[in-house]
Amino acid sequence: MTVSRLRTALDTRSPIWGGWITGPTLIGPEEFARTGYDYVGFDAQHSYLDDADIAGILRRLDNVDIGTAVRLPNADPAPIGRVLDAGADAVIIAMIESADQAAAAVAATRYAPAGIRSFGPLSAGLGLDPAAHESRVSVFAMIETAAALTNLTEICAVDGLAGIYIGPADLAISMGANPIGATRHQDVLDAIVRVHRVATEAGLITAIHASEGKTGHAMAQLGFRMITLAAESQALRRGAAEHLREATGQ
Repeated sequence: MTVSRLRTALDTRSPIWGGWITGPTLIGPEEFARTGYDYVGFDAQHSYLDDADIAGILRRLDNVDIGTAVRLPNADPAPIGRVLDAGADAVIIAMIESADQAAAAVAATRYAPAGIRSFGPLSAGLGLDPAAHESRVSVFAMIETAAALTNLTEICAVDGLAGIYIGPADLAISMGANPIGATRHQDVLDAIVRVHRVATEAGLITAIHASEGKTGHAMAQLGFRMITLAAESQALRRGAAEHLREATGQ
């Protein structure tokens, strides 16, 4: 498992599409995979899951053809190590505002002397080669504040980052805009376009949380390579509403 499913998807098509998991579900990732999504993101920041819950779900996905990423609230090496040891393809570290914070995130995914990750693979599919473990991990710095925009060039220059992942809602709040429909605010959209340009020029993957299909389409038109669409709760609500509409004729 030296090349992750997420990396394979990114290397063979663009953009790739993701679902989002916020609750303790076993069927959610499988249904996203069955529908044709390329990856699922697990949320350990805003959800009913912690890193230990996610690690348990990840270990059940060895035979499911879908990439995996985990969003964590900071660069604490212990939870990062747990989800990577369970087989996560990538980590997305929230609220990165400086190059030092981005470098700390990378260090948490690397063994000594390059980093501070502790060796302890949980998934048998990972094997026992530390170099292989490191090579399959993608690290994304989440850009979602005005302060991060100020330090964007320095963040994008951090060695070992695979990409930049934009959080439009928090970015909008930090810029004084409403988080609902964040990409419809021109100044927020301008900032998103700038992040995409600077990250692309630095050779990084550009990713974004779109939250729904129309915004996802718009972000693909801008050139984003990795786009997260609906959470499992949104997908369930939309599907349930459509079934109810069909049944009632309303």
